[in-house]
Amino acid sequence: MRRIALWMFLACALCCCGAGSAATAPAGEALRGRPNILLILADDLGYSDLGCYGSGVRTPNLDRLAAEGVRFSQFYNAARCCPTRAALLTGLYPHQAGVGHMLQNWHPPAYTSGIGEDTATLAETLRTGGYASYHVGKWHVGGVGAAVGRNHPLNRGFEHAYGTGGGGNYFAPQPLYRDRESVRPEGDYYVTDAFSEWAARYIREHRQSAPDRPFFLNLCYTAPHFPLHARTEDINRYLGTFRRGWDHERAVRFARQRQLGLVQREWSLSHRDPVAQPWSEVRDETAIAEWDRRMAVHAAMIDRMDQGIGHVLSALRETGQEKNTLVLFLSDNGASAEALDSWPNPARGHRPGAVVGAADSHRCLEIGWANAANTPFRENKMWVHEGGISTPLIAHWPGHVRNPGSVAGSVGHIIDLMPTFLDAAGLSYPTMLGGRTLRPLEGVSLLPALRGRSLGPRRLGWEHEGNRAYRDGDWKVVATHRGHWELYDLAADRTETQDLATRMPEKTREMAAAWQKWAERLGVVPWETLPGSSYRPTPGYRRKSEPPLSTVAPL
Repeated sequence: MRRIALWMFLACALCCCGAGSAATAPAGEALRGRPNILLILADDLGYSDLGCYGSGVRTPNLDRLAAEGVRFSQFYNAARCCPTRAALLTGLYPHQAGVGHMLQNWHPPAYTSGIGEDTATLAETLRTGGYASYHVGKWHVGGVGAAVGRNHPLNRGFEHAYGTGGGGNYFAPQPLYRDRESVRPEGDYYVTDAFSEWAARYIREHRQSAPDRPFFLNLCYTAPHFPLHARTEDINRYLGTFRRGWDHERAVRFARQRQLGLVQREWSLSHRDPVAQPWSEVRDETAIAEWDRRMAVHAAMIDRMDQGIGHVLSALRETGQEKNTLVLFLSDNGASAEALDSWPNPARGHRPGAVVGAADSHRCLEIGWANAANTPFRENKMWVHEGGISTPLIAHWPGHVRNPGSVAGSVGHIIDLMPTFLDAAGLSYPTMLGGRTLRPLEGVSLLPALRGRSLGPRRLGWEHEGNRAYRDGDWKVVATHRGHWELYDLAADRTETQDLATRMPEKTREMAAAWQKWAERLGVVPWETLPGSSYRPTPGYRRKSEPPLSTVAPL
């Protein structure tokens, strides 16, 4: 009787573990039919920063994926690193995942220090289908500081992990960890190279140790997030390229985007950001050389990331796994217009006299170049106009893309990645995981778009730091914190140059009401009630390279 009781107890325990239990994973032929999944995330990459999205930056590996796959022209993120990563990992909006802002425990359950207990990560759900999961790079959804933290990657479904909690110095990042141990960079270290090498290593080791299991690899680069750090040989490739300035660069990229079919010919290039200085006024040779170098370093960081992606793709080919791997590449938000210098604090300070790009420098793109990186759109990281939330998305899956090299016009969002990967793997999203009840998913599978079909009209919402937006079909309302609602017909004007709010007040009110209903459902609270709303620009940190507090009138 005791043996029977013990057996019944163990059987019940396995059932209660639900989707999180390895005992539920299939084996044999069921596993062999499932694709590997490689998700590559860039950090602060602008919409136009890749060659296949309009820039002159050398990105041959990503360009090849685009030529053999499909590019999305209307794909969205959540405007900033932590919210995007939380939504990407869980298939929920950031506030639902517990990361309504960054990682401050301000107003649970929507604004907390990490992804919540009523969520499942991609690694946890794919585990139900027998997947092995690996994380490389930036994590930034909580839990890395303590090896036993609930949201450490190894506690959220990943079997191995190498990376950082956030970002920092590319030549000496801290914290840096491998699985549950803190490690230090050694030798000729550059973090982008290290991430690429570890990703390729995991692919090769997986092939040796578990050839019958599919894998999920979450590769999250910090490039090209500030500080602007790159290897000298990569910087030298671009020096002098950007001396004609951001206004010229925006025009060139916009023309290329038209040729590539990424923008409609009737759209206008958005106006230069009002905070950005007209390039014609930048006449000092020292300033010209400085700005040219900053953008050269930004380009070099992207170039080096693409080189690393090539190394990872080579590992797939060498191990015979390329044809059975779904690869997605995107960015966590638009390019950053921030200006940050905390010197003499070396963590985020620029040593006087340091050369931009070197380990002891700490420079940012700032507004002029961020505006160019986000061509053809308005605004930047943290804002929810199109420049802040639009990302390049490349999908590559041999044999599953109907029109290789095509541009998909369907509207997509990072909440769609969980449904997409589960669809590709032939899995269902669990309602329970490890005894926890999960929130239902918000997104849809992108696989029809890879096969040349429309995803249909979408209703999507955004909120970050009081900046808010709602899209319904081709209509979008958007407002900055304390700003009035603007209304745009994105089919005719996705660059948001013709505000229709005063001409169509009824439509504006209807869309604003839809946003309010969406916000209440997610637990969004007014930004002015949270501690972060006390921000004012200072010499040490400015969100948009705007003048510091001493030179601006109080709000």
